[in-house]
Parts: sequence; C-alpha cells; structure tokens
Amino acid sequence: MVFIDSKKLYNAYIHGAIHVMRYKSVLNRINVFPVPDGDTGNNLHSTMRSIINESTKTDSVKTTMESIADASLGGARGNSGIIFSQYLNGVSMEISDGNAISISDFVIANKKSVDYAYNAVSNPIEGTMLTVIRDWADSLFDFHTKAANFQELLAHGYNVIENSLMKTKQQLSVLRKANVVDAGAKGFVLFIKGFVDYFITGKKSEIIVGSDTMNEKKYDIHLNTEYRYCVEAKVAGCSNTEKLRDSLNNVGGSVIVAGNTRVARIHIHTNNPRKVFEVVGVHEEIISQKVEDMKLQSDIIENRKFSIALITDSIADIPDHIIDNYQIFVVPINIISGEDTYLDKLTISNKKILQDIDNKEFFPTTSVPDIKSVENTLSYLNEYFESIIAITVSSGLSGTYNVFNKAAKKLISKGANITIIDSKQNSGAQGLIVLKCAKKIAEGKSHNKIVNEIEEIVPKSKIIVSVSNLKSMIKGGRLSTRAGKIAGKLNLKPIVTLDKEGKGTLGGAAFSQKGSRKKIIHKVKSLHKKKKLESYSVVYIDDEDYAKDIAADIMSQTGIKADFIVESSSVIAISAGRGAVALSYITK
Repeated sequence: MVFIDSKKLYNAYIHGAIHVMRYKSVLNRINVFPVPDGDTGNNLHSTMRSIINESTKTDSVKTTMESIADASLGGARGNSGIIFSQYLNGVSMEISDGNAISISDFVIANKKSVDYAYNAVSNPIEGTMLTVIRDWADSLFDFHTKAANFQELLAHGYNVIENSLMKTKQQLSVLRKANVVDAGAKGFVLFIKGFVDYFITGKKSEIIVGSDTMNEKKYDIHLNTEYRYCVEAKVAGCSNTEKLRDSLNNVGGSVIVAGNTRVARIHIHTNNPRKVFEVVGVHEEIISQKVEDMKLQSDIIENRKFSIALITDSIADIPDHIIDNYQIFVVPINIISGEDTYLDKLTISNKKILQDIDNKEFFPTTSVPDIKSVENTLSYLNEYFESIIAITVSSGLSGTYNVFNKAAKKLISKGANITIIDSKQNSGAQGLIVLKCAKKIAEGKSHNKIVNEIEEIVPKSKIIVSVSNLKSMIKGGRLSTRAGKIAGKLNLKPIVTLDKEGKGTLGGAAFSQKGSRKKIIHKVKSLHKKKKLESYSVVYIDDEDYAKDIAADIMSQTGIKADFIVESSSVIAISAGRGAVALSYITK
C-alpha cells in the first residue's frame, strides 16, 4: 500500500498555492461572477500567500492539514478565497491522523470535504468553484481503486476538472456571454495543477508572480446585484456556522460562513455593513473586518473615467456623491472601542462612537490601516490605471502617510507611478484637497502637473474647529494637556486648528458657542478681503443644523457657496467630541 507522508503533502499544497499566485492578473481579468469586480486573482493571491507564510509542517498529517486550513481561513478573501478555504478545512477535519496516510484516506477526506464547501454557502451555484471541487473529489473517489499509482490517480482527476472548468462557460449565462470560464473555478484548477505537478516531478517551485499568458480583454458585463458592498469578517472560531449563516441571510446575499472552532471567515454582499457586524457580534468575537465597494470596483473595470487613480483615507471628510462621481478610493482607518475593532465610515457611526465615549468605561482609539490592505488596494489600482495619487491625513496626526509610503515602495521599485502626498490637514480640509485633485484629474492634466499643483495648494488650506470642550482632544492625544487645562479653567469654548506641520494647536477661544461662531465668521470675512476665499466646506459631528447655519453665514459674507456640508468621520468625532463643527477652506 502506498502512503503519503506529512512532508510531501505539505509541499504539494504549497506548490499548488504558488501556482495560483502566478496567475493573479489572469484571474482578475476573467472575473465576471458573482460580480465583475476584477479581484478574484487578488483574493486568491491573498489566500495562497497566507497558506505559504502562516502554515507549518509537522510530523502529523492531520496537524499539518489543520495548520494549512487555519492559515487559509485566516488570509481568505472574497467569495472564492473563502470557499477554497472551507474545502481545505473540510479535508483537515476528515483526514486521518498519523505520520502518513493512505491514498484511500486522502480520497475519502476530499470526498467528504465537498459537503463542507457546499454547506458554507447559503445559495450554492453550479458552474463555479463548488462544481469543480465536487468533480475533483468524485473523480478521485471513482478512479482510486483502478489507478496503478497515486500519480495516475492525480493525473486522471486533473483531466476531469480541466473539462469541468470549460463547462462552466455554458453553466452560467454571464460566463457564456463573456466567453470566459469561472475565475474561482479556474483558480482551483490552477491550484490542483501545482499540487499534481509536485507529486509527478517531486520538485518545488519558487514564488514567481506575473507569468500571465492571457491577453487583456474588456468584457461587456455590468454589476448585476442589488448590493453594493462585499463584507468579510474573521472571527475567533464558530461553534454553529449554520445558525450564523441563517442570521446573516436577512442582511444580504452571497452569504458564506466557513471555518471551525479555531478560526472562521464570513462573507456577505450587503448594503448595510454596520448591520452585518451587529449580527456577527452577537454570535462571535470579531477579530478583523473588511468592506469593499463592489460598485466602485465594477465601475473601474467597465466604466473607468480617468487614467489616474485617486486614493485617500477615511479621515478625509467628503460626500459620497463626490466619491462616486470621481471614482475615489477610500481606505478606512481602524477604530478600536473596548474589545471591538471597526472600519471608519463603514462599520461604525458617530452616534455609536459618541455613546461609547459617554459610557466612560473606555475611550475609543484609532489605528492606521493595515499595510497589507493598502498594498492590496494599490496593487489592484496599478493594474487598471496608468498612475496613482494618494492624499493622506497629516503625518503630524497619524502614521497613515508612512503606511502608504511603505505599501507603495515595492510597486514603485517595479516601475509603478505612485505619488503619496501629505495633506498636512484632516477632515474637511483634507477633503477639499482631495476634491481639488479629483477635478484636476478630470480635466486631463498630467500626473506630475497635478502633484505639483496640489503641493502648492496644501499650504493654502486650513481647518478651524469649534469644539464644546477639549476633553476628547486631550484624551485622544490631539492637543496638549496643559493647553486644555487652561481653557477648561476659564470655561472657554476653544477653537482648534492645525499648524504648518499639520499638528493640533489652539487657534482661539470664546465664552459661548455663539461667540465661537462669530469669531470663525469674522476670521473668514477678514481672510476673504485679504487673500480671497476659493473654496470651503463645513463638517459636523452630530449637529447638522449648526453646520448649515455657519455655511449660510459665510455665504452671506462672501457670496461663495460651500463646496459641501457633510458629517465627519468617526475618527474626527473621537477627537472633537459632541457639538463640534469644522470649517475648512482654501485660499487663492
């Protein structure tokens, strides 16, 4: 009897992962189902990279497979990545223990893993990765008693799923229309190709990404879903995946819950990311969250307006209609409140963050975006745009600027044209700078000219924040304790701004909110006479009427209408507190 030891099995899975990573761009280009957001390659690349980097090889076959499955679940992204991870999880759950397993053990584990993959999905669709996984398992099971050896069995199974992959073109109308195979199914076949090659040749491959052979093609496929966002979560294990999946069916579609009691992943398409995490939080401990805008991704592929991509972080306060119109990518800042982590503007509201602050049991904090998520976003944009301009929150307030620079470094070394600009501002001022950049891109100006002009605008921008008190700013580290105590003793309503280096400082004070408003209006009126106001915005934490009143006052004094009035990010709400309103402007 032939046995497969842990080392060979581990090497084969790693070899399969490497093979998938080579075809990232191919998989992105043929991704038209379930939504044509062009990221299946990115998602599977992330999943495979996690397998390679996070899994470990032991003498025990079962322990090794559990490590591979957990690593896959931990790094899984997208519909295909999570289904694939659940397939591996099924193998790890059903495989026999020992230093080596028989061919029969391997075949049966694969056969049983099919149910794990199908049961993870709320509405399984044939003609996808699920179909190819099933055909792979069935082909091994049906032929394993006839095969002369393991290599012949694997070769037979691979031939079957190659044909299964081609049939996906006819199984789904959207694939037939685009004349492509399912991207997720192709990813699985690529994995099996690498897996089989290792057992046939016995040689491991190096990770070489970019050996794509498919010519780029634009498919006439449009976003066909009632949902805008693709939401994912990593949770600390899941005791009842079926119960959680059923709970999420009321919040959206394309629901997948995959994993085990050690680690699990959740995938759903929805219009309400906040509701998703409210539901998940009731059942499980949330470790991480991810939200992607499928509409924007689809527009980038099918209705890309510009050759230059514009990206910013969520601290830039700017209305959604402007983001949509100029196809601006926004990377969310992380917000930590108690034991929970949220994504700014996506999975938490100002109402919730202010309630947390009032509880006084803990004070919410923020953290910069994960560098891998920024790398993935920049890599994705680099595939579709000639160049990228990123405008971040002031480096004097956050490490986000440094994260963007580090994330861009590898791509730039490979020839990507990426510029990271420190806005030296935040909130509405940062939003105005982003809007200026978006308009210049829309005008068709060159990358370098836009960068030069934006860098000239940065020192002409300013933000003035009227706050009720400085408690939040001091607790959040945005303002010195000494300055706050002085203002507190005098019962002043402080006016906060940023200095030339983009760091928080006091810009004045008043004895009432009405007095604070008068000071701001007087400052703007005086400024307009000297330098001329070019544009301005008003951002509020929780008092929209007060913001509108300030905008009306400025318009009556200058004759200029606000570019926008918008609710702030929750990051700004943490530091500014209730009742705060920010006026931002750019002078000529």
